[in-house]
Amino acid sequence: MGIISQNLKYLRKKQNLTQQQLADNLNVKRAVIGAYEEDRAEPKTELLIKMANLFSISVDEFIGERINDKWFAKKEKASEEEKNNPTGGLRILSITVDSDSNENIELVPAKASAGYMNGYADPQYVAELPKFHLPFLKGGTFRAFELKGDSMLPLEPGTIVVGEYVENFNDIKSGETYVVLSKDEGIVYKRVTNKIKENKRLMLASDNKIYETYSIQAEDVLEVWKAKAFISTSFPTPSVEPSLEKLTEMVEQLQKTVIKLKTND
Repeated sequence: MGIISQNLKYLRKKQNLTQQQLADNLNVKRAVIGAYEEDRAEPKTELLIKMANLFSISVDEFIGERINDKWFAKKEKASEEEKNNPTGGLRILSITVDSDSNENIELVPAKASAGYMNGYADPQYVAELPKFHLPFLKGGTFRAFELKGDSMLPLEPGTIVVGEYVENFNDIKSGETYVVLSKDEGIVYKRVTNKIKENKRLMLASDNKIYETYSIQAEDVLEVWKAKAFISTSFPTPSVEPSLEKLTEMVEQLQKTVIKLKTND
């Protein structure tokens, strides 16, 4: 039985509706509902939207997930957890402002990483961190972290990464880079390669491929900052290898030369 047919039959019975009653609610014939539940036909998009709205679920859930008692129990639990912890596992943090009430960007130097692990939730500790402003970063809460180690080359050790605070686990996106503060790993700058919502786990990878990808549980995450800018005293070195465009140009020029030589012969 297909997902749509199974879900439709389950949801109809869960709401104690007969096929005729459901058909009346959707303004279709009872035989149409029977065809859908027996997997002999599939509803069009417009009707799918009506069904999803009737059952108070999303269309994506209706057509993509096996809906049953276990599914509902899991969803209710997640909803309760979100109600009790609206930040999705991440907390509201302490900030500092200047004399004009503009938020500062606090800097966490590499040598202060261990101290930040202990004092990140202490407003007094945060207030003592170095502070600065970047005029092109507006509309969020930002913090800067000095990198140590070579796991994120080509960003050199000593580079300062400025991150925007992420309030909710669900806002973390695969493929983006983040500064992650966690109980076991401390402060790391990594690329999120996969976010698994079911058990709230992050897969973190280094851009330097000699380092292995690893995972951390969301419950161990203390802070997450999405990388928005970096400051470095190391300038990029020019590439010694020609670009694809340059190589194509060289080949074309060589072909013209060969043709010209043949013509002269």
